[in-house]
Amino acid sequence: MQLISTFGVDWKLLIAQLINFFVLFFVLKRYAYGPIVKMLDERKDKIEKGIKDSEAATKKLAEMEQREKETLAAAREEAQKIMKIAEETGKNVQADIIATAHQEAEKMIEDAKKKIEGEKEKLIHEVKAEISGLVVMATEKILNEKIDANKDKELIEKSIK
Repeated sequence: MQLISTFGVDWKLLIAQLINFFVLFFVLKRYAYGPIVKMLDERKDKIEKGIKDSEAATKKLAEMEQREKETLAAAREEAQKIMKIAEETGKNVQADIIATAHQEAEKMIEDAKKKIEGEKEKLIHEVKAEISGLVVMATEKILNEKIDANKDKELIEKSIK
């Protein structure tokens, strides 16, 4: 104890300072350190939750991007199928139109040929009738008399041949 008194330490004052230290320590621990630690823990939890949410959002974003790529690929594939079907349909329609046009053209040509043939036969009959009339007139003038129907027909056929 003498050693402590040589250094000028007062026991009463040292004990009072120790009591003051423990009282101050208790008060600080209860009213300052406890709430600060609690606030720091809450903040740490919030930060961890934010990091977890960020990771979850990043995963969802990656999944959505993957789905978007798959959807776009499927849409492109479907569009190509539709274009191919439309192209084939267009070719088929074109072939049908061409075939129909050829059939109509052939039908028109055939109708025209029939019409021409009919006109030709009509003209031939008209010409024969006119020629037979002329032959009869010429024969009448030559013979100066009218020939009976049988004789007339016979002369007409000879004239035409």
